Amino acid sequence: MSLTIYYDGQFWVGIIEVVEDGKLRAFRYVFGAEPKDTEILDFIYYKLLNIINQSVHSGLDVKGKSDKKINPKRLQRQVAKQINKVGVSTKAQEAIKQEYEEKKKSKKKRAKQYREELKEQKYLMKKQKAKAKQKGK
Repeated sequence: MSLTIYYDGQFWVGIIEVVEDGKLRAFRYVFGAEPKDTEILDFIYYKLLNIINQSVHSGLDVKGKSDKKINPKRLQRQVAKQINKVGVSTKAQEAIKQEYEEKKKSKKKRAKQYREELKEQKYLMKKQKAKAKQKGK
């Protein structure tokens, strides 16, 4: 799992990338103003698991990395590259977009179901009113 915090021009944003069972899931969290170290630690300790667990989407397939030993100098270069890297990986962007689309579909489905129930309720009220009129009440 990795947490990348960067400034997107308006807000400070944290991108959480989680790889489980060969699937990449990414989440976006907006901090707002520049977060202090204590705010980041509070986020990690108290909010991070809730954000990860509320996810609906299954994630994108990712190739597994080999477990062979890495040269220490190469590892240092990779760490320095990660530190200097600004922004979000494209896989993470795809995962965030996929989650957004799935949430949108589920919201649309719930709204349609609500409209259908409302329509059915109005129909029943109309029928009841017509029956009452027929009986002369």
